[in-house]
Amino acid sequence: MKNFFYLLFVGIIAALLFVSDDAKTIIAGVAIFLVGMFFMEDGFKSLSGGVLQTFLQKMTSSMPKALFSGFLATAIVQSSSLISIVIISFLSAELISLSGAIGVIFGSNIGTTTTAWIVSTFGLKIKIATLAMPMLTFGVIFRFAQQKSLQALGNILVGLGFVFLGISFMKDGFETLKAGIDLASFSVDGNLGIALYVLLGIVATVIIQSSSATMALIITALATGQIIYFNALALAIGANVGTTITAILGSLASNSDGKRLAVAHFIFNILTAIVAIVFIYQLADLVSFLSVKIGIDKQDYAMQLALFHTIFNLLGVLLLLPFTKQLVSFLEKLFISNERELSHARYLDSTVVSVGSIAVVALQKEVEHLYDNATEALSHALSLHRHTYIGMNEDISKLVRSSVKQIDIDLDHFYATKIKVLYGEILSYATQAQEHLEAEQNDRIYELKVACRDIVETIKEVKELQKNVNFFMKSENAYIRDEYNFLREQIATTLDGIHLIRKSENQEEIEQKLETLKQNLEKLDMIANGRIDKLIRHNRIEPKMATSLLNDSSFTYRISKRLIEIATILWVKNPKEKS
Repeated sequence: MKNFFYLLFVGIIAALLFVSDDAKTIIAGVAIFLVGMFFMEDGFKSLSGGVLQTFLQKMTSSMPKALFSGFLATAIVQSSSLISIVIISFLSAELISLSGAIGVIFGSNIGTTTTAWIVSTFGLKIKIATLAMPMLTFGVIFRFAQQKSLQALGNILVGLGFVFLGISFMKDGFETLKAGIDLASFSVDGNLGIALYVLLGIVATVIIQSSSATMALIITALATGQIIYFNALALAIGANVGTTITAILGSLASNSDGKRLAVAHFIFNILTAIVAIVFIYQLADLVSFLSVKIGIDKQDYAMQLALFHTIFNLLGVLLLLPFTKQLVSFLEKLFISNERELSHARYLDSTVVSVGSIAVVALQKEVEHLYDNATEALSHALSLHRHTYIGMNEDISKLVRSSVKQIDIDLDHFYATKIKVLYGEILSYATQAQEHLEAEQNDRIYELKVACRDIVETIKEVKELQKNVNFFMKSENAYIRDEYNFLREQIATTLDGIHLIRKSENQEEIEQKLETLKQNLEKLDMIANGRIDKLIRHNRIEPKMATSLLNDSSFTYRISKRLIEIATILWVKNPKEKS
């Protein structure tokens, strides 16, 4: 069905291109405008590096900050979809709260109104095509530069050039079309006209997949007299609703955080649209009043439309802002994380894979998720429960000796359900992300892959250890039981120490704890420290027991060493510690 409508749409466009030269110019203008938006978005993704992300992350601690950051970022990059990608990634990585993300989206909605101001002010008042040519020229030159920053700037200039050129094409197309047919003569007055044009605005935005392009089309049509003012107001309302439908469709493949944000966006725009429709005449009167105050000509309907677009988005923010807490509560109940997320990626959202620095953050969180799954397997394989010793400040030696009840865990099944699938998703995502990364970011991705590999290896090695732990814990020989309790204690101590490193913000404390864990590894060299010789010499264990113990101490050493290396990659920020 989807393919049918797509082919139908392509057929209609093809027919219009052949039937009308004027329609051809308008359609080409929309296409060029969209290409420009894509180039601009791609350029800002690359050029911003971590700047955009850092700015948005730091500016979401309060609702006023979140609103302002959403507005400013969208006004600068001219892409609410890029801002949505950044915010969804922050939510997925648990770097900001849902209320902060909603604040950014509210602000972004106001920021999108700057497109209407740009088109109505510059696109219609000056010969905008003359600006497009030098932008396109220098943009292409910069795209061939060696430095990625210049390439990104080139993309932005090419994007702006195409946007300006697209506006010029749309304007020229409507002006020549008016000589042959006056679309304004088909205008519909009253409530029926409002409903009809709201629907038309929704459909146009869903088809074009860009509210900015739809607004540019509406404004150029209005400026050339091809639609009347009130029909244009209704189209603008419809464009706002249409952009939320595209967001909802885009979030279907996203995680629960992406879905929550899409629903928040939908609720905001739907309620704003309802209020704007109900009070459209009153809002139009307010626009007329304010236009006089700020110097907009009474006949300049394009700029009045831009003002209307801004006012009803501001009104939506003012109406919904007092109910943000209730909205957050509703959204958190709407999409609840389930058991499936233990075995599948929580943070790897396909919408953010092309934004380098954010993709690295998402991968870091996902590798931590994989590590958390592995600690469960390691603990259960040693007949321990994580929550009884990790971060609990307990006497681990005493806890291990008292934990004698075997925990039945099928490590093969655990690996297949909670490790293997997640590991595969991480590697796949990392490979996709590397296409968009700088050299330093690629180095970080390589480190995270190494950490993943080591996590998987610890599961395989603890499987070998588990057999003898379960067997000798039941032995009547107290000495061999003590030795296997010692091995269990060493791994548990390592996991608990890593937890302290993970939670600490004090670099000196982290380095001290890391050094302590490394020193503890020496205890596991039972040949060097003479521990196993002493047991054999005094006939405390049989030779067969000694062989098993020697092998298992080697497994314990490798597991503990890998865990320390994993922790160093994931949570030790000092590069010297990673060497």
